[in-house]
Amino acid sequence: MKVVIAGAGFGGMRLARKLNNKPGFDVLLLDKYNYHQFQPLFYQVATAGLDASNISFPLRKVFQKSRNVRIRMAEIREIKPDQKVLVTDQESISYDVLVLATGADTNFFGNAGVERYAFPMKSTTEALQLRYRILRNFEQALTVKDADELQNLMNIVVVGAGPTGVELSGALAEMKHYVLPKDYPELDFSKMQIFLLEGTGKTLGAMSEQSAARSRKYLDKLGVTVRTNSLLKDYDGKTVSLQDGTTIPSSTVIWAAGIKGNVPVGIDISLIARGNRIRVDEYCRVSGYNNNMYALGDLAYLEEPAYPNGHPQVAPVAIQMADLIAENLKREVRGKTPLVFRYRNKGSMATVGRNLAVVDVPKPKLHLGGFLAWLTWMTLHLMLILGVKNRFFVFCNWLYNYFTYDQNLRLIFREFDKPDKTHSS
Repeated sequence: MKVVIAGAGFGGMRLARKLNNKPGFDVLLLDKYNYHQFQPLFYQVATAGLDASNISFPLRKVFQKSRNVRIRMAEIREIKPDQKVLVTDQESISYDVLVLATGADTNFFGNAGVERYAFPMKSTTEALQLRYRILRNFEQALTVKDADELQNLMNIVVVGAGPTGVELSGALAEMKHYVLPKDYPELDFSKMQIFLLEGTGKTLGAMSEQSAARSRKYLDKLGVTVRTNSLLKDYDGKTVSLQDGTTIPSSTVIWAAGIKGNVPVGIDISLIARGNRIRVDEYCRVSGYNNNMYALGDLAYLEEPAYPNGHPQVAPVAIQMADLIAENLKREVRGKTPLVFRYRNKGSMATVGRNLAVVDVPKPKLHLGGFLAWLTWMTLHLMLILGVKNRFFVFCNWLYNYFTYDQNLRLIFREFDKPDKTHSS
């Protein structure tokens, strides 16, 4: 059975590893990058806490000893389901089974100004570009004489108070307190403001009320200005305009307010659900394609009694769907009945800063906060990172940062010195 897996995120990588060296399968893993990216730590790359190589792992290294998994670095152009062919920018690839694990990209909800000027953070490259902008602004601030222009350079606005927005805001606040004043003693960092905007009434909306309240308290403690029930209306590269008429001067706006599925060309439009996700059945199969096409993770939309609006777009969903698809493909080879997907929610977590995190565990029902939650968050993320070497370097960086209150990765690479709009392409 020739299985083509499009996307090497959490789901695609898991599926390829589950089918690795299994008899009866010829697997092709396709991605536009030649490495797996550990998305939960993008914000630490953006704030100079980790090097990009610490959270990236070469795909070919994972499968060096594989007899049946091969890698292609390419971008999808089109799917031709009738011919069972996947067209990329490099070649056309035939398949017996196609698994779409292309994940999700930033959703700007049609706001052209935000799409043009705000910084998304859905890849390692975007995280590096954001880091460049933050550091370059402070270098520029050293020579600025106009007070308004200086404030514009020093203010940072984060839009969206989900886990990414909360974690990023906390990391920026710690940079403001412990790192930047030592690097730029000429600047008055009491003037630097970090705004976290959220359209709903609380931070971490998908988590419990206890965790939401704790995260808000932690952010206030770190000096982040949190504005709930605040909707961004427009952004022109210098000024954030809100729906209530207020404005915030800032040359750096980070968009963490929404995602949409990366649906390849060729998928029947009638199968596209909310959030630009592909409808799948209880076996994660895409309807109408003779049971030879699957979708998983952020791209898949599956309703079940506990999740009538689809599953949360988080890594555990993608991993569990990959496990199910791998098992069902093996069962298909053996002529057995396929299993049904049911998501097992093992909990959710978010970190805000040093010794500050929140954890929700559904069974037994627990809500942890503070140091214990922070330790839990660190341990789990270390376990999920691919590669012993990567885990070692991430742990060493965290240990160094914990005792020195510093990071040593504040490098400005000239290749990111581009006109204002290349980062959104």
